[in-house]
Amino acid sequence: MILPRGYIRMFISLLKPIIRTAAFRTYTSILSLLLRVFRHCQAIIGGNERVFREPGLASSSQPTPVNQVTLAVPLFKPPPRQIDGWNGVASIIQSPLDSCAPCIISMPEPSTTTSIVTPSHPVAPGQSFDSITLTASTPGQIKRYDRIEFQGDYAVFEVPKGPLDCSAELALVSGWEPLTHPEGALFFYHSHKRVFTDANIRASGMVDNIGKAVEKAYKELVNAGIKFHTSVELVLEPMEGDREKWGYYFADHDSRVIFWFEAHKSGDLIGNVRGVKCSDHIRYALESQYWLHVELYPNKRSLPKDVVVRLREIVMYTQADNITSDTSLAPFSSEEVASMLSLMDPLMNSAGIEHEYAHEHSVWIVARFMGEFCNVKFVNFCGQPGARLNADKSLYGDPNTRSNNILRVMNFILFGSPNAYNKAVQKIWVDSTIVQPRWMNFINRLNSEWNGYTIFSTVMLAVDISFLAVPSVQTQNAAILVSFMSTLCAMGSLVVSLVLAGQVNDSRRDSAKSVASFMGRMSSSVLGLESLALMLSLPYALLIWGMVFFAAALSIVIFNTSGVVTISIISPIWVAIFILATWPVLASNDVHISGLLPWITKQIGSHRIPSWTATRSRVESDV
Repeated sequence: MILPRGYIRMFISLLKPIIRTAAFRTYTSILSLLLRVFRHCQAIIGGNERVFREPGLASSSQPTPVNQVTLAVPLFKPPPRQIDGWNGVASIIQSPLDSCAPCIISMPEPSTTTSIVTPSHPVAPGQSFDSITLTASTPGQIKRYDRIEFQGDYAVFEVPKGPLDCSAELALVSGWEPLTHPEGALFFYHSHKRVFTDANIRASGMVDNIGKAVEKAYKELVNAGIKFHTSVELVLEPMEGDREKWGYYFADHDSRVIFWFEAHKSGDLIGNVRGVKCSDHIRYALESQYWLHVELYPNKRSLPKDVVVRLREIVMYTQADNITSDTSLAPFSSEEVASMLSLMDPLMNSAGIEHEYAHEHSVWIVARFMGEFCNVKFVNFCGQPGARLNADKSLYGDPNTRSNNILRVMNFILFGSPNAYNKAVQKIWVDSTIVQPRWMNFINRLNSEWNGYTIFSTVMLAVDISFLAVPSVQTQNAAILVSFMSTLCAMGSLVVSLVLAGQVNDSRRDSAKSVASFMGRMSSSVLGLESLALMLSLPYALLIWGMVFFAAALSIVIFNTSGVVTISIISPIWVAIFILATWPVLASNDVHISGLLPWITKQIGSHRIPSWTATRSRVESDV
C-alpha cells in the first residue's frame, strides 16, 4: 500500500519529537548513571561506609581493613615452619613471632603441638639454664645513664680512602641489630626474639650468655601459663659485675604495662607512695614504667594517632588547670606546658602513619611526656577514694611539724619568721613528694627576698659605721657596744643571704629528684623540716635585730645627751613606734590585743576595790 505524500510528511513530523525526547532522556539517564558510579567508587576509595540507594542503582561499600598502628616494633617474618626437637620429643615448632597475625601463647602439654618461642641459639645437649639467674626489674632500674666507659688516649683517626663504609659496625651480631637512641646511647635489638638490651653484644662470650637468658625468660613465661600477644617485648639488663645475672621485664603494648613471669614487689616501682591497695591504682605505676620502656627504646616504632590525641587532651587540661588553680597538681609550669602545646601539631603530622623509617624522635617525645603524667596520677591516687586534688593536701595525715619548746622560743626570738617559712615549706613538701613548679616559684620568691635583704644589710652596715664616727657617740660606751651588735647582725644577714642564695642556685633547683632528696635529708635531721625554716628565716631575723640594736644605740645617745624638753617630746613617739613595731611580731605568734582584753578584765575583776560600806563595817568590827 502506497501512502499519500501528505501522510508520510505528517508521520515524520510526529516521529521527530518522539525520537528527540527519547534520545535526550537516554543521554540524561546515562550521565546520571555514570555520575552515581563515579561517586560510589570515590566513596569506596575514601573508606566511606555509607550505602548509596538511588533510583535504578542499589549498592553498598564495605570498609577496607586498615592495619592499626601501635607502638610495638613491627613483627619479624622468618622463613616457614621448621622441624626441631624440644625436650627430646620431635615436634613442629612455630615461633609466636612467625606471623603478623595475633596469636596466644599457652601452657605446653606433652605430646601435643604447641606454639613456643623458637631458640635462635639452640641449647647444646647437657647444657642447662641453671647458671642463669633472672631477677625481676623495672625500666627505672636500667643503669644506662650511670654506665660510663672511659676512652683511650688521644690519637688522630686515619680516614680510609674512598667513601666511608660503616657496614661492619652496623652489621648484625648473631641476629642482634645495633641501634642508636636519639640521645646517643647504643643498644641492641633481636628482631626474631623481640629482645632489647643495653649489654654490649660485641663483647666476648656475651652472645651465648644473653642467648641462654632469653631462652630461660621465655621458657619461664610459658611455664607460668601466662597468655601474651606476639608483640610483647623482652628487656634484659646485665647485673653489675656478673654476666650470669640478668634483670628482666616484659612490655605489653596492648595493655601498655610491664609484667613479669612471677609475682613481684618493688620499692623502685612504688617509691614513696604508701597505701596502694587496688590493681587499678598500681596500673598507673606500671603504665608509667611502660612509657619509660618506650622512651629507652624508641627506635623502629611508629606513633599511634590515638596516643597523640590523648596526650594533647592531657596537655590542654594541664594548661587550663595551671591557669585557673593555685594548687595545681601539674608537674610542669605554665610556660613549660605552653611549649609542650607547640609540639602537638608536629606530633600529629607524624602520628598514624607507618613509614619505612620509624619516627623514633616523636615516639621519644610522647613517651617522656606520658610517663610523667602517668606517674603524677599514681602519686596522687587518681581514681581512688580520697584522691589528692590539691597539691598542698596530705593523704597520710602525718604532719611534718614537730612540737618543740626550743622551736617556739626560736620562733619568738626570730620575730615569727620561722613559722611563716615553715607554713610555706609545708605547702610544697607534701607526703614526701614535691611539685617542681611550686618549688621553683618558692625558690624564685626566696631569691627575690634575699636580694632585698643584701641591699638592706649593706645599708645598715654603712649606717652603723657612720654612727660610730659621730663624736658624741664616742663618749657613750653603751651606745658603742650596742652599735657593734647591730653591725654584727647586719653583716650576718648579708653573709647568710649570699650563702643561701649560692647553695640554692647551685644544686637544689636542678630537678624534682634532687629537690626531694634534699628535703628528705632535712626532714630526717634533729629538728626536722623546721630546721630548713629556721635557716631560711635567718637573713630576715638578723636584719631586724640589726635595726633593733641600732635603734637602741640611738636611744641611748638621745637620752644621755638631750635635755628634758627633747626627752619629753621623743619619749611618747618612741613608745608609739615600739608598740607599732612589735604589733606584727605579736600577731605572727597569735598574740592579739582582743585576746588580752578578757584576761585583763578578769584580773581586774578578781582584785576589785572594796566599797565604802564594806570598809566602814570592817573598821567598826575591828574597833
